[in-house]
Amino acid sequence: MTATATPRALVNPARRPVQVPPPAGDEVMRFHARLPGYRPTPLRDLGPLGVGSVRLKDESDRYGLPAFKILGVSWAVEQSLARDPTAGTLVAASAGNHGRAVARVAAGRCLPCRIYLPAMVGDTPAELIEAEGAQVVRVDGNYDDAIAAAEHATAQPGTLLIADTGTSASASAVIDGYGTLFREAAAQASAPFDLVIVPVGVGALAAAAVRFAAHHHPAGTVVGVEPVTAGCVTASLATGRPQTVPTPGTRMTGLNCGTPSAAAWPTLRDGLTGTITVTDTEAQQAMRDLAGYGLIIGMCGAAPLAALRALLDDDGCRELRAATRLSRSSHVLCLGTEGAGDARRSSSQGR
Repeated sequence: MTATATPRALVNPARRPVQVPPPAGDEVMRFHARLPGYRPTPLRDLGPLGVGSVRLKDESDRYGLPAFKILGVSWAVEQSLARDPTAGTLVAASAGNHGRAVARVAAGRCLPCRIYLPAMVGDTPAELIEAEGAQVVRVDGNYDDAIAAAEHATAQPGTLLIADTGTSASASAVIDGYGTLFREAAAQASAPFDLVIVPVGVGALAAAAVRFAAHHHPAGTVVGVEPVTAGCVTASLATGRPQTVPTPGTRMTGLNCGTPSAAAWPTLRDGLTGTITVTDTEAQQAMRDLAGYGLIIGMCGAAPLAALRALLDDDGCRELRAATRLSRSSHVLCLGTEGAGDARRSSSQGR
């Protein structure tokens, strides 16, 4: 399936929610609550918008960073250092927010850090990462090439890879770390969520959303959002196995991901109800609409609102709308994964 053949919406043909593993336990949220500057991020009420309620989890300021990433990174570093307390350097591949979060955590632990950035990433994300005290290494290639470079660096003794994709232990820990976001949202909401709409990227956050929804009472459904030009999870669900797709580009740069995370894939396969693809124009309009609420959310974080509109109004989403049982009484959670300011320039929700 090529990027140009990506469907508007896909119902997951292999969904088996009983196979979805549970989310991480209370120890993860207790860990996050002990970190300096912890506070639950706001749950914003967007009104009904054609359903019972729509709420946006606003991740534009998490521990002073403009995205949710540090939740997964901090827990992954904690677990990685518990396994190898002698490690002296952290490495990661990123397009901005993930790398900046790794750099921030490394600085807090007085550890050197190297972040591998693909060629398409601009100067601003690199400068923000360097300002956290990390070394930036440019990679002549795409995000997959940056991942390969970071993985190669772990051949050096004492080096730990902190990844949100692949098969490393840290990639699984990142998914567990994101569970805090959903525990907060459940505690903040006045009613259980019937539907969670989440930007996919490589799939780590979406996997955390699936585990939360599948084991919540009552259970909810989860729809992933991808750019129409980077539908790697859509293609993978359609074929039943992980696929790599071409990524010709999108202004939702952090969702410009060609391959799903191996750590996230089994959960996505078993638990996602389906996916919706959106255009840059639709995400930009959703970003402007959120600004009308006084919310400064980047394009990746605005994509779920664009997806909700498509789910409600687009004939191409009728089957998925039926699969989610979306109705005028449904309670919907959208994940506003990044702020606009720095995050809009780095646009790194997915990585």
